[in-house]
Amino acid sequence: MGSGTLFVCATPIGNLKDITLRCLETLKKVDLIAAEDTRVTLKLLSHYGIRKPLISFHKYSKKSRADYLIRQLQQGKDVALVTSAGTPAVSDPGALLVRRALKSSIPVCPIPGPSALTAAVSVSGMDGQRFLFLGFLPKKKGERRSLLKQIQDLPFTIVLYVSPHRFGQMIDELREILGNRDVTVCHELTKWHEKVDHTNLNDLAQRWSDADPKGEITLVIGQKRSDEIP
Repeated sequence: MGSGTLFVCATPIGNLKDITLRCLETLKKVDLIAAEDTRVTLKLLSHYGIRKPLISFHKYSKKSRADYLIRQLQQGKDVALVTSAGTPAVSDPGALLVRRALKSSIPVCPIPGPSALTAAVSVSGMDGQRFLFLGFLPKKKGERRSLLKQIQDLPFTIVLYVSPHRFGQMIDELREILGNRDVTVCHELTKWHEKVDHTNLNDLAQRWSDADPKGEITLVIGQKRSDEIP
């Protein structure tokens, strides 16, 4: 018996209607679904009438959980990997399972679909041909500032995921190190209270310095302004 296939399935980032037909077909046919948050995935499956065994796989999962999933694949079972929202292995622990599968010569098949990264870039009006995606910045202030200083002179649009709990502090640091750049704030994309704000870091710092918004945030930051280039 040959090995099964690991399907890397993109799921909605908010609006459940954004799931692709191919993803639904894949979730219906696999033997097992590995989910970052089984509660979130169960809501999606229930909405579309899909019943499949669920197993949690997140950043706190022990090595034994990855070992178990690899064994299932080696025994010929097909496994779908899903994150809480969007595309797995992009700023989430799914990359670990993908690496393990590839090292074990297990087929890995992408099922493309929603991604907050591409959705935010597409509505920013900024250069989407060359952009630098940093995901979530380091939690430690020193590491975060060091990274921002490393990239401050690079000629690329910058895309970040930002935790709402550190939003005000993050904006102040971005403005201090990167300067007053254009920025698009994408808040709760595809959800009922979706908001896309086209502004600049100075204005954003004044409006958000003392506020920590609720919900997911993606920032698209423009290149250094021409009047700031030496």
